[in-house]
Amino acid sequence: MSTAPSLSPTVLHRLVQEGRAPRLLDVRTPGEFRTTHIAGSYNVPLSTLREHRAELLDHLDEEVVLVCRSGQRAREAERALADAGLPDLRVLEGGIVAWEASGAPVERGPERWDMERQVRLVAGSAVLVTGLVGIVVPGVHLVGTAIGAGLTYAALSNTCAMGVLLSKLPYNRGPRTDLRTALAELRGTN
Repeated sequence: MSTAPSLSPTVLHRLVQEGRAPRLLDVRTPGEFRTTHIAGSYNVPLSTLREHRAELLDHLDEEVVLVCRSGQRAREAERALADAGLPDLRVLEGGIVAWEASGAPVERGPERWDMERQVRLVAGSAVLVTGLVGIVVPGVHLVGTAIGAGLTYAALSNTCAMGVLLSKLPYNRGPRTDLRTALAELRGTN
């Protein structure tokens, strides 16, 4: 279970305004980051963070607040960094969604659908089409049943295989954030 305390958007916004902002690591995909992010945050996608956490530790010598869409990926990143030995971690409570809802400013790039909306579109379309085709072709409706089972598992396990697959599409990747880029950005502020 995660041990890092949460930091509310209101408190973080006050720290940013006072010039006392901790280092903000946004662990969403580069595409999500490019669409909306907190000014001054660094994009270190969760996959990069997990794979290269030891290299990142040398550049995270201060308080770190982890940011994602809603808090789930930030908690996963927190576990990975805490296991690697980084002690001073916090998670933005409610993620970028709560940050925006609190009225705090964000930097915006080109609009794109968030992953949750894409999953709903793909899953809903597949269930609709297989349900309609199943009227004429027996057994096709089972594809929709399998998708429903997958979504049920995703909810229970708090994972989403369809989201992972959709994140691999060029539309969702955006500009690549690799380890070298992340380290260069982090080094620039130390």
